[in-house]
Amino acid sequence: MKAVFFDFVGTLITRAGENVTHQNIVREVLERAGRSDLDVIDVWKKYEAETSSAFKKLAGGPYVRIKNIDTEAMQKVGKHYGFRVPENFWEISISMHERYGKLFPGTVETLKNLRGLGIHVGMITDSDNEYLERHLRALGIRDLFDSITTSEDAGYYKPHPKPFQLALERAGVSPAESLYIGDNPSKDCVGAKKSGMLSALLDPTGEKRKLWNECDFVVSELPEVVDIIRGLIMKKWKRGR
Repeated sequence: MKAVFFDFVGTLITRAGENVTHQNIVREVLERAGRSDLDVIDVWKKYEAETSSAFKKLAGGPYVRIKNIDTEAMQKVGKHYGFRVPENFWEISISMHERYGKLFPGTVETLKNLRGLGIHVGMITDSDNEYLERHLRALGIRDLFDSITTSEDAGYYKPHPKPFQLALERAGVSPAESLYIGDNPSKDCVGAKKSGMLSALLDPTGEKRKLWNECDFVVSELPEVVDIIRGLIMKKWKRGR
């Protein structure tokens, strides 16, 4: 094995941290709109429903700026509750991601250990470049990646093969030499496997057990990825003896 690629949200940063981030985005928006009468959690749930619906429709399709998707979702929420969304909504969103994003335990250790094995460490994620760059730097892990490929770069969202193919080209490795880790079986595992890559699912609670068969490996925490790579390297070494 020569390369390991990671998804971002739900794989390196926690969904719980994302929820806290989005709740603070809503809190800031309501404060600027002068709407202290509205419940932050109620408005957040409405915002999450709007963004979730939009992204489900885009899966595997042509890239649309996430900035636009999130802004339009918040505008729909604002119309529903009767408040005006600040013109600098996207800057508010990014700044809250920088402030409240939370890495899974073992993330830094995993990335460093893979690099110590001489593995190309990359990322393949559905994201706008500006958001991702600022978020990674705020988390202090930007320099731990040898390559980063976004849906903005590829022009398509996962599980379309283009993001995976572009990442492989940038890393200079073949699909058979690569492992992709994500938290969504239908997007991450299916997309990677269709591109000829091995796939691993991060499922800390086992809640996605019914879809485990979509993936080659299942891990409950990120450091297990290093063990998988060591095992694959050893397997290849034994075959070559």
